[in-house]
Amino acid sequence: MGAMDQDILKVLYTEKEIAARVERMGKQMYEDLQDKNPLFVSVLRGAFIFMADIVRACQVKSDVEFIAVSSYGNAMSSSGAVQITRDIQQDISGRNLVVIEDILDSGNTLFFLKQYFMTKGAASVSICTLLDKPSRRAKAITADYTGFVVPDEFVVGYGLDYCQKYRNLPYIGVLKPEVYGG
Repeated sequence: MGAMDQDILKVLYTEKEIAARVERMGKQMYEDLQDKNPLFVSVLRGAFIFMADIVRACQVKSDVEFIAVSSYGNAMSSSGAVQITRDIQQDISGRNLVVIEDILDSGNTLFFLKQYFMTKGAASVSICTLLDKPSRRAKAITADYTGFVVPDEFVVGYGLDYCQKYRNLPYIGVLKPEVYGG
């Protein structure tokens, strides 16, 4: 048991369960995207591990980009205001984008990004999220590809963090409330 494991209340999805789900998602995405030369856009930082796995699971001709946004006023809740802190580096006119995100929570970030990419000329914008937390939704947005629907609990691991920690856990777990003062 590692030093971080003691901060985990329970494991929601094991490393094996995540791998199996990502594999199935990749196959589904392949069926939809095989002739579309998609551009996968990872939302930094949380989605980087999922991005690496999902693009390998979806064996289509594609390329990757990264965008960083800031929307959290503090560590616990979204402010609703979204700011791009690192933009993608290429022209996306006429491209089919797949935005890869770790979690669809309030929906503020993905709602903003979908509009942003469409105004920049994308042919289409699909959303692929590892986790969906519909109980927290503030914007009318849904994912085209979803790994798991999660309850309104503080989840970490497999890219998801609390104060930049726990991203490197191989599973997805619920953080003990005493760790974040909940």
